[in-house]
Amino acid sequence: MSSAIDLNCDMGESYGAWHMGNDEAVLQLVSSANIACGFHGGDPSTMRKTVAAAVAKQVAVGAHPGLPDLVGFGRRIMQITPQEAYDMVVVQVGALAAVAATQGARLHHVKAHGALYNMAAKDAALAQAICRAVRDVDAGLVLYGLAGSQLVKAAQDLGLRAAHEVFADRSYQDDGSLTPRSQPGAMIEDVETSVAQVLRMVREGVVRSVSGRDVPVQADTLCVHGDQPNAVAFARALGDALRAAGIEVRAAPQD
Repeated sequence: MSSAIDLNCDMGESYGAWHMGNDEAVLQLVSSANIACGFHGGDPSTMRKTVAAAVAKQVAVGAHPGLPDLVGFGRRIMQITPQEAYDMVVVQVGALAAVAATQGARLHHVKAHGALYNMAAKDAALAQAICRAVRDVDAGLVLYGLAGSQLVKAAQDLGLRAAHEVFADRSYQDDGSLTPRSQPGAMIEDVETSVAQVLRMVREGVVRSVSGRDVPVQADTLCVHGDQPNAVAFARALGDALRAAGIEVRAAPQD
């Protein structure tokens, strides 16, 4: 059983006239924030405001690079080479690192977004490219990747600190991957169901797949999606349940 876990949330994904999520409220409930870098969501002003808000709440700041697909919110698969993945991650992490510096902060971690995350979870070459990009920008950053995935393996192979990520509001397949959003039941919309799933992952190191199989997982950091309507309620309930179970909520350690 884990004695501590990071509670992270994807945020800063509004841009222009389009507003998404309730970042200010969620920031009061989480220990780390994954902030969009402009490719799948976010814009320069939103990046600055979100970083500043996270710093004010003493929430660890992370970069959330995605595919260059605003229309599809970075959730559509694109055919990219490892070199292209490397380049787009370098640019996005570097941009958010610069924004963080203007707010007197440093980046804590990097977590890929959407389709880029899911593609690299299974594609070793893409995973290695993403992790090389993170290392080359700042080898002290923590790489957040799907528990047991190629992303975590690549990070460890390159000497990066890796945090195995689990999900509070997503269902799982038998191989430990997330159920595609195009399939029924991909999102867990009931708070009590989500809390029960999380407590099993943290206490027992397993998650029940959609087919009923118990799949081993390592839970270092726990994600709640900021774009879902009940993000605030989920984050509050999860934090309360974890603390009630004697589990500390804190950012993933960098050392």
